[in-house]
Amino acid sequence: MELRRYPGNPILKPVPSHPWESKMVFNAGVIYEGGLVHIVYRAMGRDNVSRLGYACSEDGFTIKERLPRPIFTPRLSTETRGCEDPRLTRIGSTIFMTYTAYDGKIPQIGITSIRLDDFLNRRWRWGRRIMAFPQVVNKDAVILPEKYNGMYVMYHRIHPHIWIAYSRNLRTWINNNIIMMPRKNSWDSLKVGAGAPPIKTKDGWLFIYHGVDENYVYRLGYAILDLRNPRRVIYRCKDPILEPEEEFEKVGAVPNVTFTCGAIVKDEKVYVYYGAADTVVCVATAELSDFF
Repeated sequence: MELRRYPGNPILKPVPSHPWESKMVFNAGVIYEGGLVHIVYRAMGRDNVSRLGYACSEDGFTIKERLPRPIFTPRLSTETRGCEDPRLTRIGSTIFMTYTAYDGKIPQIGITSIRLDDFLNRRWRWGRRIMAFPQVVNKDAVILPEKYNGMYVMYHRIHPHIWIAYSRNLRTWINNNIIMMPRKNSWDSLKVGAGAPPIKTKDGWLFIYHGVDENYVYRLGYAILDLRNPRRVIYRCKDPILEPEEEFEKVGAVPNVTFTCGAIVKDEKVYVYYGAADTVVCVATAELSDFF
């Protein structure tokens, strides 16, 4: 099974006239609400600080609107070098966003939230910013779109594994366990990390992740997680579903990278949004049934 690239890729490129996104736009979190695919993407400009921008699409491919200014910028001492790699999860009337807070020394997990109606109406009233594991080198966090036994569930990456943790308040995380490890002599042999927040299906949670090999090539794969026990991996793909092949995936700020932070289901089709070579945003698709 492989993802099919949109022929019009990339769908988002840097804007030279916008200093904050003039060099790189990549690694977008997405959510499908109100008939629109909402895209929150990471951008970098001349100062090499990561900020988050916003765009949207009706068909999942063509950009309908793109805002000229960032919607989320560094504020805390833990974010002085940027807010990176956003992932969006809706639970009820709240959208939770995980991101990597980076101060130039320690990348760590940041969590914030926004009311759904504020988000849809472009009122960027983000809530309190929480460092989930203070001063721990940690990245690639996604929140499950449902609570489990009354607790939030988060997948995250303490090198080189994917871990699971649980919390009642988003601040204190307990029961940390490894759920996926790198595999020897494979495309994901060096490290693995969460990609898009899991997508619920009747057969399990569809969990798209990234894997890296010894040559630092970033590829995408997927696993199926148990609906009744989110730490149990039912299936894990043997081969990648997307890997750098196009010129814009092989050549850029960081070569040989296909890296996702978001995916949605629309009309029984999965749209996976990915950063290519840490320079542009692209999309690839597959029928939901293809994964099973």
